[in-house]
Amino acid sequence: MIKVDVRRDQEGYIHTLTIKGHADAGPHGYDLICAGVSAVSFGSLNAIQSLTGLELDIKQGDRGGFLRCDVPLNIDTECQEKVQLLLEGMIVSLRTIEASYGEHIQIEDHGR
Repeated sequence: MIKVDVRRDQEGYIHTLTIKGHADAGPHGYDLICAGVSAVSFGSLNAIQSLTGLELDIKQGDRGGFLRCDVPLNIDTECQEKVQLLLEGMIVSLRTIEASYGEHIQIEDHGR
């Protein structure tokens, strides 16, 4: 199962996002749920870096199945708003996958 862990600060801003595990919904390389989660998450993080110029602290597992993103603490308000909008969009997309394939992906959103 893919587990998505969203951590928020006291203002409700996402400060850490961790995705780990495998959907095991098909053979390696043909698992559409893993592919969808990967496309949504990597696309969103790439969009943040490209559109804001912000360097995120990203860690990945060398064999897949692990992605962690920490949002820097001291960024200006305008950049923070853009980052949060893109991260919230990512969560909406992941929840859409979860709604159809909840036996393969689970999202925990702490501080919401």
